[in-house]
Amino acid sequence: MPRRSWFSVLGRFAVGVLSTAVMLPGSAAGAALTPALVMHPVISDFAFVSSSETPPTETQCFNATPIKRRCFTPQAIQAAYNLGPLYAAGRDGRGVTIAIVDSFGSDTIAHDLHVFDRAFGLQPMCGEEGVTCARGMPTFTRFALQGTPPTNAQPGGGPHQEDHTLWALEVSLDVEMAHAIAPMANILLVTTPTAETLGVQGFPDMMNAEQFVVDNHMASVISQSFASAEDAVSSFQSLQNLRHAYVTAARNGVTVLGSSGDGGRANAKKSPVGQGGTTFPFPTVEWPASDPLVTGVGGTYLCTDPTSTSARVADNVDPPSNCQVSGSQAEIGWIASGGGFSHVFGRPDYQDALPSGSTAIGTMRGVPDVGLQASARTGALVFISLPPDGSGGLLCGSSPCSTGWYDIGGTSLSCPQWAAMVAIADQINGGGLGLVNPALYRIGADPARYANDFFDVTTGNNQADPSVPGYAATTGWDPVTGLGTPNAANLIPDLVLAAHGG
Repeated sequence: MPRRSWFSVLGRFAVGVLSTAVMLPGSAAGAALTPALVMHPVISDFAFVSSSETPPTETQCFNATPIKRRCFTPQAIQAAYNLGPLYAAGRDGRGVTIAIVDSFGSDTIAHDLHVFDRAFGLQPMCGEEGVTCARGMPTFTRFALQGTPPTNAQPGGGPHQEDHTLWALEVSLDVEMAHAIAPMANILLVTTPTAETLGVQGFPDMMNAEQFVVDNHMASVISQSFASAEDAVSSFQSLQNLRHAYVTAARNGVTVLGSSGDGGRANAKKSPVGQGGTTFPFPTVEWPASDPLVTGVGGTYLCTDPTSTSARVADNVDPPSNCQVSGSQAEIGWIASGGGFSHVFGRPDYQDALPSGSTAIGTMRGVPDVGLQASARTGALVFISLPPDGSGGLLCGSSPCSTGWYDIGGTSLSCPQWAAMVAIADQINGGGLGLVNPALYRIGADPARYANDFFDVTTGNNQADPSVPGYAATTGWDPVTGLGTPNAANLIPDLVLAAHGG
């Protein structure tokens, strides 16, 4: 695929930075990374809704403050993306393992998953708290390549770049959402003991963990709810050295997905320890979603009826205000959906042909590839137990957060759900599909298949920062929602067919 050197692309925006040698499997010695690379879980927002183990009602969510919102249950999400016919045919991810990669992990995830499953009547998993394992049951397991630090706050009065609690929230979101969409798939939670804000540790540790998963055939799908601006690293070669796991994954039938980010086209520079970061004054995209070997997942406002569990029904009456529009809009491009054009990777061949009416993709890789529900204003209900008295350090406004139900958004919400749908495709295929992007765009280039398989999101934009111009969602592919969101009952079987050239 065509490529440009990092510095020729950045031109006058290239900045000299300190570099630290990082050794990676299969990489050259001395590859440089910025010492404090901004790497973060892509949770845009979360709102505490209820401390009961009983999920909040939709009325509670409609009346939440300061922002009125709607909260989606697993069944309402399944209806919005037409997953029911797949489940009725026994296509639910069974026999497939999804690897979810996060920093630190969570001390309470086995309990949180159990509360979530009981609350919504979901398939219990062997490995969640209080469940007796039985033959044929999906498994939840954890794999820590370098140890498991406790889920607690960073001690002292430092910048708290290594707080573990936001990652615990990310873990609950990722695990619970993947299970909600592929209820019979196995889930492998892969954790590393370093904060991603420390670029010389976080990124290499995560990529090495993914390399281990791929090399040892531990999963056929990898979900990555983390990201950093491409421009926050010191050179194109730095990213090239980090992507070894993706190269191996593509060769071994493993699909890798990544959240496109929650800053629209505006992303942060490196953040020196003890100092806040600043925003790049020009449009940027985030990696790993920008990597051509990764399926980048953007986001939408899901403006469907949150009480409907049998059909996709547009709801432009209930909160939030973003969905209260004229017409019948079931989804709208999310203002913070990461998207645009890579400064590092040339346009891959699979993006040469796009649906009619698409935003044009020039010489560089377009991001994202697909979209799904992401705004916290139309988010998903997630349960998490936090340490008592706010000792975890996670704040809800100015007060410590509580154990209970949260309405959560971000492309961290869209990515594990898409990973779960790929797991269902793997079940149909009888094995891992590997890089699915060529198949997705093959479907997109066929007008009849595209109309049948995708919900095309044609309104909204991703100008999250007024100082950095955003893109509009358009007919066909666009840098907000990619090809659109899945009509799963049609897309998932067709994805398998397209992956084999059909």
